[in-house]
Amino acid sequence: MISKKASESYTVMHEMVLPNDTNTLNNLRGGTLLHWMDIAAAIAAQRHSNKIVVTASVDNVSFQNPVKLGDVVSIMAKVSRSFRSSMEVHLTVITENIPSGSKSKCNEAFYTFVALDHEGKPTEVPHLIPETGEEIQLFERALRRRQLRLILGGKLKPDDATELKALFQFPS
Repeated sequence: MISKKASESYTVMHEMVLPNDTNTLNNLRGGTLLHWMDIAAAIAAQRHSNKIVVTASVDNVSFQNPVKLGDVVSIMAKVSRSFRSSMEVHLTVITENIPSGSKSKCNEAFYTFVALDHEGKPTEVPHLIPETGEEIQLFERALRRRQLRLILGGKLKPDDATELKALFQFPS
C-alpha cells in the first residue's frame, strides 16, 4: 500500500465575509462556515487519496469567536489519519480583520471522508505518515476519535472500543 506524508494533503482556503454570508448581527452564518470547511476538508482528503471523496461525518465543531462582515477567513485542512477507505481531516479556522491587523482562531473541527472508486464504492486510501509533533499527536489520538464516532453512530459496540476503554482502565 502506498504511503503519503501528512504535509502532502495540506490545504489552505481563504474567503472574505460578504453581506450575503452574514446574519442580522453582521456575523458569518455558522452554516456558511461549515460549508467552506467541508470544501477545504474535501480538497485535503482528495489530495491524500487521489480519489473522489464524500463527507461521512462532521464532529467536534467548536465555534469560539464570531466572524464579522469584511473579515477574511483562512481555513487550514490536513488529513490527520487514514484508515482503510476513510480519512479524518483536522481543520483550523483563523479570522483576520485586515484594517486592524487582528487575527484570532474562531473554529476547529474534525471531518471524516470516504474515498470512492469509479463505481461509487469505498476504496483503499494511502497510509498517512505524520512528520511533526502536532501531526503525530493528531494521528495517535485519531483512533479514539474514530471509535467514539462509530459508537455514537451505532456502528461499534462500546465494549469493542479498545482504545477508548484503555483511557479509563487504571492499573490495580
